Amino acid sequence: MRVLGVDPGLTRCGIGVVEGVAGRPLAMLGVGVVRTPADADIGHRLVAIERGIEEWLDEHRPELVAVERVFSQHNVRTVMGTAQASAVAMLCASRRGIPVALHTPSEVKAAVTGSGRADKAQVGAMVTRILRLAAPPRPADAADALALAICHIWRAPAHNRLQQAVAQHALKGRTA
Repeated sequence: MRVLGVDPGLTRCGIGVVEGVAGRPLAMLGVGVVRTPADADIGHRLVAIERGIEEWLDEHRPELVAVERVFSQHNVRTVMGTAQASAVAMLCASRRGIPVALHTPSEVKAAVTGSGRADKAQVGAMVTRILRLAAPPRPADAADALALAICHIWRAPAHNRLQQAVAQHALKGRTA
């Protein structure tokens, strides 16, 4: 499975591509950041993020896009920018028919470090170890994007089994 992870942000939108399956070593295919100037008009910033994500989709052809689920923060301005960048990533993937999965920050941290309260340094260190990299990806947004992709690859089999069980249960309920 090839997953493009997106850590949404208006100034720095982390992008990482990981390939592999649960239970086997994973491989990083690419990592980077789409940057926009903080003083630019919001519309121009969103277009720049869209172009950046489209380039990554063209180059890496992922089977799925994993995006960090936006959660409530104290700074409404920050959460709005994150939500806007997140929507652009989901739109780019959906326009191409690529499935999108959303993962919470604590879910991603728990998947890669074992603790949903891990800090950015711990996430970066574990991403480095899991992907057998020489050094942690910089900036942290890039490491977070890789962590999103890793989280999805590792959790997808269990999530798929759960969805199948729910669907079978619903089907039995209709036939009873």
